[in-house]
Amino acid sequence: LLEKMADVSLKEAALIVGVVAACYWNSLFCGFVFDDVSAILDNKDLHPSTPLRNLFQNDFWGTPMSEERSHKSYRPLTVLTFRLNYLFSELNAVSYHFLNLVFHVVVCIVFLKVCKLFLDNRSSVVASLLFAVHPIHTEAVTGVVGRAELLSSIFFLAAFLSYTKSKGPDNTIVWTPIAVTVFLVAVATLCKEQGITVVGICCVYEVFIAQGYTLPALLDTAVQILRGKGSIPFSMLQTLLKLIVLMFSTLLLVVVRVQVIQSQLPVFTRFDNPAAVSPSPARQLTFNYLLPVNAWLLLNPSELCCDWTMGTIPLVESLLDVRNIATLTFFCFLGSLMVFSLRYPGDSSKTVLMALCLIVLPFIPASNLFFPVGFVVAERVLYVPSMGFCILVAHGWKKLSNKSVLRKISWVCLAAVLFTHALKTLHRNWDWESEYTLFMSALKVNKNNAKLWNNVGHALENEKNFERALQFFIQATQVQPDDIGAHMNVGRTYKNLNKTKEAEESYMIAKSLMPQIIPGKKYAARVAPNHLNVYINLANLIRANESRLEEADQLYRQAISMRPDFKQAYISRGELLLKMNKPLKAKEAYLRALELDRTNADLWYNLAIVYIELKDPTEALKNFNRALELNPTHKLALFNSALLMQESGDARLRPEAKQRLLHYVKEEPQDSNGYFNLGMLAMDDKKDMEAEAWMKKAIRLQPNFRSALFNLALLYSQTGKELMALPVLEDLLRYYPDHTKGLILKGDILMNQKKDIVGAKMCFEKILELDPKNVQGKHNLCVVYFEEKDLIKAEKCLVETLALAPHEEYIQRHLNIVRSKIASLGAMEQSSLPSDGTAATEAKKNSFQNLKEAKSEKTTTQSTVDNKEHSKNKKPTEKSSVDKETPKKSTKEIKDIEKKRVAALKRLEEIERILNGE
Repeated sequence: LLEKMADVSLKEAALIVGVVAACYWNSLFCGFVFDDVSAILDNKDLHPSTPLRNLFQNDFWGTPMSEERSHKSYRPLTVLTFRLNYLFSELNAVSYHFLNLVFHVVVCIVFLKVCKLFLDNRSSVVASLLFAVHPIHTEAVTGVVGRAELLSSIFFLAAFLSYTKSKGPDNTIVWTPIAVTVFLVAVATLCKEQGITVVGICCVYEVFIAQGYTLPALLDTAVQILRGKGSIPFSMLQTLLKLIVLMFSTLLLVVVRVQVIQSQLPVFTRFDNPAAVSPSPARQLTFNYLLPVNAWLLLNPSELCCDWTMGTIPLVESLLDVRNIATLTFFCFLGSLMVFSLRYPGDSSKTVLMALCLIVLPFIPASNLFFPVGFVVAERVLYVPSMGFCILVAHGWKKLSNKSVLRKISWVCLAAVLFTHALKTLHRNWDWESEYTLFMSALKVNKNNAKLWNNVGHALENEKNFERALQFFIQATQVQPDDIGAHMNVGRTYKNLNKTKEAEESYMIAKSLMPQIIPGKKYAARVAPNHLNVYINLANLIRANESRLEEADQLYRQAISMRPDFKQAYISRGELLLKMNKPLKAKEAYLRALELDRTNADLWYNLAIVYIELKDPTEALKNFNRALELNPTHKLALFNSALLMQESGDARLRPEAKQRLLHYVKEEPQDSNGYFNLGMLAMDDKKDMEAEAWMKKAIRLQPNFRSALFNLALLYSQTGKELMALPVLEDLLRYYPDHTKGLILKGDILMNQKKDIVGAKMCFEKILELDPKNVQGKHNLCVVYFEEKDLIKAEKCLVETLALAPHEEYIQRHLNIVRSKIASLGAMEQSSLPSDGTAATEAKKNSFQNLKEAKSEKTTTQSTVDNKEHSKNKKPTEKSSVDKETPKKSTKEIKDIEKKRVAALKRLEEIERILNGE
């Protein structure tokens, strides 16, 4: 009979699907908000590159269960569904919301099947419709992380339905449904922890529904047995056997769960749950008062809020507090229902009993009564308890509608409740459209929660609206003056507004609020780990002042002393030590951080930078490669490892360097540095046309790209396209009028190709204005004087040049030639010192050796640890090569230069023979 009644018709299923779709269609237009950011956007466990085993080693948020900062929420099967979403649509929020909607439909249909075990068809449909439209469910359905509730509920109800089939004919035990129940309980628990509570519901069902016992009957039997006047009935022994099996399997699940969290409870602060750290009787009074608060949310879901932590519900600190009346009323009502359901036989009492079980048992893990949780009230945890509430309401409605006097009123009231709840749900969904809309809607309900003010500030901060964000952060500090995170947020925003003094003051206030170290007591257990970032943020701020580097280092060391496994402190300290030119100590800091986390690509990258500072390119390249093994798209590692290969001079590494740069420009198509360095590689490989194309692309993206402009001009001059080089040099000198090598190259082209002595002279004179001791520019100016037939000035110029570079033999020879010309006016009239012979050849000999600028500057950018309360924002150390104009030359290139030098010297000797009249 039960199985027949429990069948769900196609019409009923279609009705539920239609109602859910009508209430939740707009949820598809919502994004990732609040906890979705940590669980979806920041969770690497969703990525296909992450091994599947990590899902079973990490918590719901992607944090290893072994780490103290883990919330210990172990829900690998829920994360697996997120991963499937990511596989099909990556971070397209629509697919995540659609799957949540589908799961809610499934829960409603399975719930209807459960209702039919205890209610008639009409009342079951009413209960299911009430459940489908109840506004309290928007957090579980529209919030993506609420999927844990949905999935757990599906297997929770399925486990219960399976257990209802464990009673065979003549009260025999059917073991297969029990085995299936145990399996489904395990699956439900792997979706969310409260899934295990279905075992308690199965036990109550077995005793009071399947066996039909009442509490007085059980007490009578127990008394008879204790008095020795009777034995345990066989049916009761069978019941005990089933309960023992259920309890043993539950105990096994609990043991496994404790092993998973490594016997550690998560660390929460007084800001998450103020009552949890309050003394007696405030703790007990507040926790008990939260029960009628949750019941009121089910009864009247008019004012919903996404975050009930911090000061949302003031503590109940006295027995005289008027709110205790609500607590007393709630327990009286609950107690009367329990007495009715346990004492009297009949279908009505059984229905009430199962409804109470669905309300009470699944809520126990979130009740704070047995162990503290990280929230005061959470609407999503009422998802399963609301099932019992809907059964109670439907049962009560059935009683009213059966009375002819109240039949019409009951139907009108039911229609009004369904309609208003559906409208509220539809309207509430829009609140989850963005973080700003969500937290602003919460502030309308509750202005005493500093976390809400902080989160609106974060939403505005993400939109770069720092001025307005600052107002909300300051309001958070006024609502909760001892909120460390709020003061950190104020400091970070002041920093973003370049108000360094105000930022430091805010960080100092946050630092002063940190608990003092108590000898012998573990520090990490008394403060949120992310609050320790105040030391990192303050150090990062003051280290911009070169005179305060030691002070910054002291702050990093203080953070490490408080928490030796504080990875970010080692990372930030390593960057500071590099800045202080202490690469060996920086290396120690990064190696210590790697002991804590060997899967962090940024750490391997930073260690590579340290090895570059230590002049160990081989080790640097190994560490770059480790970073890329962990994260093949690590942009900085791709870019800088390619540069290292290029600078090594090893032609065998060039193909790999090119592949990495091509990968980099694919990831960063708007970064001109990638195209420039591809051009430099092509120049090294003598691929002139390819080099020209890459250089031009870099210049298109950044028209004032100093190195790209110069090296493109140099490429033209080396390949016989000197006239094409001139407009490029004009652009270069327009942006950088003091570019010495550009002036030399331009002067050389003007003198040799354009025969523009005046223009060349202006170039060389400009060089000497900038650098009076520039030998190349000075020598070329001497050549100009010789071309102008001013031999006396040429002689004086060469004497001055020789004084600047007394070991340059060619300058002495040129001086001898000029003096010989002065001594022999006849010879002087018949010959000249061509610029492309003496000076230009020597200039080119030097320019082609030196013009490809080899200025490779390594810079490091500090890690930013300005954390929001529940988010991380890391930026790894960077090694920039914007000013690099060429890599180190290979042995082959040096030989080519030497050949050019020999050829130039031969030409010089030939000219000198002509000048000397030989």
